[in-house]
Amino acid sequence: MANISFTVSTGEFLCIVGPSGCGKTTLLQLLAGLLPPTRGRILLTGELLSEPHPAISIVFQKPNLMPWRTVLDNVLLPLQIQSTPAPEARPQGQKVLATVGLSEFASAYPHELSGGMEQRVAVARALIQQPSILLLDEPFGALDALTRERLNIELLRIWQDQNLTAIMVTHNIREAVYLADRVLVLSPRPATISADFMIDLPRPRPKGIEYSEAFGHLAYEIRQAIKE
Repeated sequence: MANISFTVSTGEFLCIVGPSGCGKTTLLQLLAGLLPPTRGRILLTGELLSEPHPAISIVFQKPNLMPWRTVLDNVLLPLQIQSTPAPEARPQGQKVLATVGLSEFASAYPHELSGGMEQRVAVARALIQQPSILLLDEPFGALDALTRERLNIELLRIWQDQNLTAIMVTHNIREAVYLADRVLVLSPRPATISADFMIDLPRPRPKGIEYSEAFGHLAYEIRQAIKE
């Protein structure tokens, strides 16, 4: 990556797209404080970010659930690492499971879940820390189209209800247009920001908006920006 500079506003939903191998996941890991930048700096509300921060949670491409732990215990893992007492942690876990619609699966094990349900558990695990910033590294990329559409609707609901700032990496241009307030396009390596699109579509997204002329035009323009 070279000379990448951008600002994300509080409450914004930003999507990052670009060709494979351009460094989208690396950029997200830098924003999460998981990798130190070799040059430049990352600021969180004006303060230098150099390590993972409690205000930031990340959802990876794979849910990475522990197969020997129940759904609830997987969700509670971040609080257990922080030594939060169980009587305090369990109600929080049950609350975030309700947020992602999985209350009745609290005692289930990962092998009993569908792929979409596993990713919802991963989102719940990220939300249990009550972050203000949610980073998402193509979390629905391995799911079928219908499941992905349902989870995108659910993700928007959670983002709005929790007043989150969201930054999501995706290869799916239509997904980016549907979710985002703004889409950054990265160039091939060494990646720079080649385009910055404002997504001027109504919120909440009306049913069927993905079939509208305005939606299709934005998706086309972003695709052309990636090709160029």
